[in-house]
Amino acid sequence: MEQTALFCRFGVALAIGFLVGLQREYAHGGPDRQIFAGERTLALMGLVGCAAAMAADVLASPWPFVGILLAMGAMITVAYFIMAQRGGVGLTTETAALLTVIAGALCYWGHLGLAVAIGVATTVLLSLKMEMDVFVRRITREDVYATLKFAVITAIVLPVLPNQSVGAPPLDVLNPYKIWLMVVFISGISFLGYVLVKVVGSRQGIGLTGLLGGMVSSTAVTLSFAQRSQREAELAKPFALAITVAWTVMFSRVVVEVAALNGALLRVLWLPMAASAAVGLAYGVYLYFSQRTDEEGEVAFSNPFELGPAVKFGLLYAVVLLVSKAAQMYLGNTGVYLSSVVAGLADVDAITLSMAELSRAAGGVSLITAQRAIVLAAMSNTVVKGSIVLTSGSPALRRALWPGFALMLVTGVGVAFLI
Repeated sequence: MEQTALFCRFGVALAIGFLVGLQREYAHGGPDRQIFAGERTLALMGLVGCAAAMAADVLASPWPFVGILLAMGAMITVAYFIMAQRGGVGLTTETAALLTVIAGALCYWGHLGLAVAIGVATTVLLSLKMEMDVFVRRITREDVYATLKFAVITAIVLPVLPNQSVGAPPLDVLNPYKIWLMVVFISGISFLGYVLVKVVGSRQGIGLTGLLGGMVSSTAVTLSFAQRSQREAELAKPFALAITVAWTVMFSRVVVEVAALNGALLRVLWLPMAASAAVGLAYGVYLYFSQRTDEEGEVAFSNPFELGPAVKFGLLYAVVLLVSKAAQMYLGNTGVYLSSVVAGLADVDAITLSMAELSRAAGGVSLITAQRAIVLAAMSNTVVKGSIVLTSGSPALRRALWPGFALMLVTGVGVAFLI
């Protein structure tokens, strides 16, 4: 091995150990220090791991590496018992030290990317102690059960579902494996937003609640703040800001879903979606600066990993997929557009995934038709949420929201059908 490459690998091992040690020193340093290893010790441990791997390579035997690893493990064990006698019973720093030694060895073996990833992931997890403790305190037993049930059902059911169509056209679009896979995909996106709400807290800023809530359910955000506006009419603009942000996130969510499934469709869809999102963002900025507030916003969200809603979405997705295919076969593009508008009244995710799938299959809908269908569904869904504001919101909220609502609708449809 060349000297330059060798020095580079040892240098990366040293940097990984120093990074992890720096975090440990920052978190537990000071006069009441409760750790056995800081930035110097852990940096040396990274070098030890790299040197151990080199010794095994030079001597053409794994035993030097095993012996050094066992020696380091024994030292870490002794340090743990000493810390335990002083009242510290955690294994966090000790585990981080062992990972640092292994990361150093990976550096010598040429797995620099993996070693750096392990080092960064270790440092991030060590740094997120307070946030993770807050998250654990905020989750409920129902959250845990819902997540475990969905994980078990997915791990058991998904692998055994048949990955083939159930019949002749239009039934050929119904593939049990792909349908359930889309359920997992959509639930995963919603769950990410739900976790963020739990970590940050739903009683933060009203605008932040709209941003994170839009990842879970923009409809829930709309309904919650529309009802609240009846009691707190003076906060109409902040509520309108949260609702506008949630709708904007919905457009971004559609783009993410299409990007994951159909890159060709993304190339024709991103412009109308981005245009609508840009208009929503611009109007949100106007609302933010026209009336700022320190008021908190709280929206009740249910865990998106509940089995019942997941199964309902799977059935809805299958129905939308079948109806869209049949409409395309018997009514052409007009049928696709009509089915998209109707489907969008209930859920924009199902029609988005359906169009991404149908436009990818041979003999399916064209990319332009799929693009327009998704835009119509998104605007149809936005109209439903606008109707919620119209029927449940205060007059002040309606006045604050309608310009942005109209601009998003006109922009999305106009860009999709005229450009």
